[in-house]
Amino acid sequence: MAENRRAAAFFDLDRTLIAGSSAFVFGRAAWRHGMVPTSELLSDAWKAITFRFSGASDEKANAVRDRILSAIEGRSVEELMTLGDDIIPQLLDDVRKESQGFIQLHQEADRDTYMVTASPIEIVQSLAVELEMTGAIATVAETVDGIYTGGLSDPFCYGPEKARAIERVAAREGYDLALCYAYSDSVSDLPMLEVVGHPVAVNPDNGLEAVARARGWPIVEFSRTARRVVKTTTASVGAVGLAVTTYALGRHHGRRAALL
Repeated sequence: MAENRRAAAFFDLDRTLIAGSSAFVFGRAAWRHGMVPTSELLSDAWKAITFRFSGASDEKANAVRDRILSAIEGRSVEELMTLGDDIIPQLLDDVRKESQGFIQLHQEADRDTYMVTASPIEIVQSLAVELEMTGAIATVAETVDGIYTGGLSDPFCYGPEKARAIERVAAREGYDLALCYAYSDSVSDLPMLEVVGHPVAVNPDNGLEAVARARGWPIVEFSRTARRVVKTTTASVGAVGLAVTTYALGRHHGRRAALL
């Protein structure tokens, strides 16, 4: 009997699972707890607005990384975890219903589901638990005796490092990457999308949309007003069709694996 081929679905967080920036939600909670000054919060608010409409860039991502590491330097792990009481309800409220639908479709198809983000693991792991996902792949800050040093213990979970992290998880869990799915809005996540057999562009920025159209990848857009999926896929099947196809493929692979 052939070994069953396992698969998973990997979801970017900002502008994919949620509409805006998790970093700004973190910053607002940190401000309430006296971890960042008001001037930085106001600056982050403006950046969050521009991010919502223009997406990420390497420069923006590195700036957010440095801001978060600076805010938690010298703080205890327990102190950061307490921010979750403020952060998680806000993030849960911002999770798109359509995104939850895709997560559920993959779960119904017996695929594990992961959040993949540059945000701190201490925060997003709790969010993944609330969404009943398998786990989170995120940025891990360095600690010594339970205190943050201001550095990283692992590479920043952004760009190519997201793809490498997915490969490590796939090797550990026995996933066949050719059967796996990945969802993102940003061209910065191109490595993450390229490492799986089923990449999906979600509300893509201009760079990712151009790549997706050139390669024939599915493109889905979530309506901000009607709260429904709008049909704009390159395969001309529509996002609803993609969801049905995803579900059907999962059932097909599950049955096939059981018969092998």
